[in-house]
Amino acid sequence: MKTIPSIALALAMAAIGAPTWAASHAQPDPHHPAGSAAAPKAMSRMDDQMKVMQAMHDKMMAAKTPEERSALMAEHIKTMQDGMSMMNGMSQGGMAGMPGDAVTRNQMMEKRMEMMESMMQMMMDRLPAAPVK
Repeated sequence: MKTIPSIALALAMAAIGAPTWAASHAQPDPHHPAGSAAAPKAMSRMDDQMKVMQAMHDKMMAAKTPEERSALMAEHIKTMQDGMSMMNGMSQGGMAGMPGDAVTRNQMMEKRMEMMESMMQMMMDRLPAAPVK
């Protein structure tokens, strides 16, 4: 009979201490903030890559002759490869390491989609014009 009051006392103490324990463990660890520096750095890299891709796209569109386009092709391919490398890094665990807050994750996904759309547009613009029937 003595064990029932002991168990009840232990449960009551656990219930009283649980909110304090939860509050102290819910605080982010200052030594390991969840992606605090990773998200802005990754978004900055994506913004920079988007600017490079846009500048390359503008150069390709400004080229008047096939020879001018051919001269820009190596740079164009390098820009596309850099973009793909960034995209692959993000898909292979890079997004999993991003902060857990929904707003930041949403911004990262939007930037990733924007980069993908830009790359598809660059590829489409490289194709020769379809003959009109």
